Amino acid sequence: MSSDASKLENEGDIAADFLEGLLDIADLDGDIDMDVDGDRAAVEVVGGNLDHLVGRGGEVLEALQELTRLAVYRETGERSRLMLDVAGFRAARRTELVAVAGVAIEKVKAGEASVALDAMTPFERKVVHDAVAEAGLSSSSDGVEPQRHVVVHPASA
Repeated sequence: MSSDASKLENEGDIAADFLEGLLDIADLDGDIDMDVDGDRAAVEVVGGNLDHLVGRGGEVLEALQELTRLAVYRETGERSRLMLDVAGFRAARRTELVAVAGVAIEKVKAGEASVALDAMTPFERKVVHDAVAEAGLSSSSDGVEPQRHVVVHPASA
């Protein structure tokens, strides 16, 4: 096993321990699934009624991910790019975002100079940027948080 993979698995283990402790304190039921997704650890809390850990539009999930990353940093001394999902929220949101990106991609391919999308979180913008790049077009993030958004452009020359 490569040292990168073992490092990511260690991040996942630390994150799982932190989240299990949090679930115990909050008296919530949930299981922790861990994986390595490319160049980052991926951890998901599944089971039970976990909607309140997602929050409106994923706001609580974003905060929980940052707390989990801080717990990993406290143990390792290194910043983590760990991705946290709760009850499949991010997976479902990724599917929605790929569809939104697809509509913008088709508009640009049909001749529109550019298409600006609604404000998104960093996770959401990354999903859209990846979909746009896969379609052979270019994109940029414009604006300032919390109104930062993706603009889809024709392919770079």
